[in-house]
Amino acid sequence: MPTNNENRLAGALKRQRRLPSLRNRRDWQSLVYLAALPALAAWQWVHGFWWPLYGLMLFLTLGVGVIHHNHTHIRMWRGRWTNRATDFWITLLQGHPTFVFYPAHVANHHRYKHGARDVARTYRFGGDTNHLWGYLIHPFQAGWVLYPLFFAWLERLRRHWPGAWRYCMAQYGVWLGLWGGLLAVNPIKALVFVIVPQLHGLHWLLATNYLQHAHADGGPRAVAGLNYARNFEGLVNPLLFNIGLHTAHHEHPRAHWSELVRLHREQYRNRVDPVLNEPGLTPYMFRVFVLGALMPRFRSRSCMAPEHIR
Repeated sequence: MPTNNENRLAGALKRQRRLPSLRNRRDWQSLVYLAALPALAAWQWVHGFWWPLYGLMLFLTLGVGVIHHNHTHIRMWRGRWTNRATDFWITLLQGHPTFVFYPAHVANHHRYKHGARDVARTYRFGGDTNHLWGYLIHPFQAGWVLYPLFFAWLERLRRHWPGAWRYCMAQYGVWLGLWGGLLAVNPIKALVFVIVPQLHGLHWLLATNYLQHAHADGGPRAVAGLNYARNFEGLVNPLLFNIGLHTAHHEHPRAHWSELVRLHREQYRNRVDPVLNEPGLTPYMFRVFVLGALMPRFRSRSCMAPEHIR
């Protein structure tokens, strides 16, 4: 028979398991971002627009997009219901259902690695380019080809897994309900403090594909090797959950984002074509998109063989 102490210990362990528990303590950074974005929006809704806070909000929308991506690959919590609650919270902050990462990113982009069957490959739209206009327009081009994937995914869920389909529909419901409710209360504030920042974050989320893959190799050699992605070192990584270390992420999609620095340094940095390792994101964008528009020597060069551009 268990003793009283053993019963108390078992009860304490059972209660502890009921409490929310992060899989990795580094995700406290994620929780701070997820709490700070709505707090800043609410403060400005009440007290008025302030540029420094609004700029910080726009930055946090980038972070929420990366958190969305990371939470898809590795669920943030140990508990099922805590992860589901996080899905809905990210949906509200992102301005789009979280389920879309499965058909668009996991089942498509990670599977085909910027190759000819990746539906949102950057060279699909107007050739193998890498310039400012391509970066700005890529989210709209990608959305045009990704939405059929979403609809097909939802139809398969509806026929075979109706519970999962209802879960996805509920995400649409809370997102559209938020927009409708806030627009009814104050349309101007809803646009400025919620909808525009969300659209900014979504544009960045899709445009990141262009930053990481434009002029990288999308042919058979790249899919079999490592030159299908560009890596960014520097400040972008501690601020945005190592999103710049893209080769390591592709090769280890189930690795927590905090492990990517070591993986990049030890396994991939010296095996990727040096032109695909950039010291920083902002210098790269200024050099390629701004200076490159004026002086050809600052433009990037494609790593793809011409016969594979289609």
